[in-house]
Amino acid sequence: MSVGITPSANAASEVKARLFRALSTESVLVLPNAWDAASAAVIAAAGATAIATTSGGVAWSLGRGDGQQLSRGEMVEVTRRIVDAVDLPVTVDVEGGYGPAAADVATTVRAVIEAGAVGVNLEDSAAVGGPLFDVAEQSARLRAAREAAAEAALPELFVNARTDVFLFAIGAPDGRLDEVLARTEAYAEAGADGIFVPGLLNLDKLTTLCAESPLPVNAMAMAGGPSVTELAQAGVRRISVGTGLAQAAYTAARRAAAELLGTGGLTALNGSLDFSELNVLFRR
Repeated sequence: MSVGITPSANAASEVKARLFRALSTESVLVLPNAWDAASAAVIAAAGATAIATTSGGVAWSLGRGDGQQLSRGEMVEVTRRIVDAVDLPVTVDVEGGYGPAAADVATTVRAVIEAGAVGVNLEDSAAVGGPLFDVAEQSARLRAAREAAAEAALPELFVNARTDVFLFAIGAPDGRLDEVLARTEAYAEAGADGIFVPGLLNLDKLTTLCAESPLPVNAMAMAGGPSVTELAQAGVRRISVGTGLAQAAYTAARRAAAELLGTGGLTALNGSLDFSELNVLFRR
């Protein structure tokens, strides 16, 4: 058992990890992404079966921009608060692992497991916009994540491998799907449990990917794109929204502030959750 994890905490994580694996493989898992303890609690109260974080939302809540500008410690602290706020399995967006080396990834995985997470997203971007780690490098990083989870007594940790081929338009357009498939094969061999392809919302290409992928496919839905039903019909098994909910929340805050400061009106506050309805979520 890893240092810092009590027997009871480890047992609770094992139960949540098995549940999360079942949710990820036995149905279509929809994950509205949280960015702090409050958003996680609200999402859980709305009926979510698991909580996923968004690194962009977390970064904004801490006064940072998205794109691997957070430190490992900052992300781990937010993870701990989210885990403490909900009873659901929590999977964490650890961006690029907070360092390029396999050892960096291993350190990050051990840290988020100690904080109570039962899943991670690990991207193959070396920097925002690219380049990507080559297949061998990223495979080694994924193996390090898998080995670190076993060493931390949580071999059931769900490792979702994110590839940014489509998000950052890497390579010729007609070769991107083949590149994703090649990376998916390699990442599966390295121990990944799922493949996340943000930026790919073409239903024909998603259908092909889902049919040929050895791993369940995660897509990032967005306003104006395919619906959850359409994505599920294409074969997608996990659907998240990235920073979408955080953007909606901050948009609502700006709209209400602009009305209050402009006309002095309060109509933007109509329909808000009651104070007591929110406050009771934190009486744990």
